[in-house]
Amino acid sequence: MIYALAILSLLITLFSVIPFIRAPHGLIRILAFPRQQYLFLAVPLLIAVLLVLSGPTRFIAAALLLISIVVNLAYILPYTPLWPKQSLDADADLASATDRHVSLMTANVKLSNRDFGRLAELVRENDPDVLMLIEVDQDWLEALPGVRSAFSHHVDVPMDNGYGMALWSRLPLSDVGVDETLVNKVPTIRTKVTIGSGDMVLLHVVHPEPPMPNHTTDGRDGEIGKVAEMVSNEDLPVIVSGDLNDVAWSMTTRRFQRVSRLLDPRIGRGFYNTFHAAFPVMRWPLDHLFHDARFRLIEVERLRPFGSDHFAMVFKLALSTTTASGVDVEEVKSRDIEEIEDSVEVESGNNRTALGSDWEKPQK
Repeated sequence: MIYALAILSLLITLFSVIPFIRAPHGLIRILAFPRQQYLFLAVPLLIAVLLVLSGPTRFIAAALLLISIVVNLAYILPYTPLWPKQSLDADADLASATDRHVSLMTANVKLSNRDFGRLAELVRENDPDVLMLIEVDQDWLEALPGVRSAFSHHVDVPMDNGYGMALWSRLPLSDVGVDETLVNKVPTIRTKVTIGSGDMVLLHVVHPEPPMPNHTTDGRDGEIGKVAEMVSNEDLPVIVSGDLNDVAWSMTTRRFQRVSRLLDPRIGRGFYNTFHAAFPVMRWPLDHLFHDARFRLIEVERLRPFGSDHFAMVFKLALSTTTASGVDVEEVKSRDIEEIEDSVEVESGNNRTALGSDWEKPQK
């Protein structure tokens, strides 16, 4: 018992601080995901240490656990209602100006999931202006004709490797582009969207590779970083959304925010953990939406399960004429651009199959 408590204390603390290492490798980056779980384990473990252990072992184990608790609290506290909101709520006038609103629904459907009807029902219930679907193949597109026909504008990029996308919109789209930003057969959709007021906004839909314990994360980090660089120079109000395969508090996503200057509506509101839908104790916020400071938030909601390993999310934004935020985005650090360019350079020299392409096959 004594040895078990001491070893667990050491492991939890090590797992909490290893992500401070800035090396872009999956084994390091994955350890940043379960910070909520580290915290929920460390608190009762600290109590057990104080009750069971004695002498120097008790002191060392308690000190390690206190370090873990403080570190993890520092990372996840901003994603709770205890923190000031970063995305400001729309005021009454803007909330009533419906021609300045845009509602977006994003759903990673899971390639092998064939419960098409449950997603269709969710879409009908929430009636978004813009629907973004991740991991779709041709079967998914063909199974949702009623949903697809409710939208006037379509960008379909079906794939059988888990990286397919579809963007369906009731609002007009223009200057549509589909790029394999960095990794072969890992697409990104970008398009201008014209809202009811006639204003244009720029939307990027992304789904980079997941971190793997036996592989670098240069592909994922480079793609996320390149998108951040692109949108940082835009004059139009920007929205970036999708499954980033990364948690909100990670080194990579925080760097994305610093470079892009986009706001995270989760800050000051909640985690909105979207993965894994089947395992409540192992959930993280992997599906994101970041937006320009000219937007105000009307609604953010995690939807009920629909057969995927991800929950779908709905965001409703209102475009203001002014720029404002409740909590400022961190300033760009001198190493941010260098780290992005390093990842891009490393990955650009590779010609490989996207990670996870063979993980699952559609159910027949």
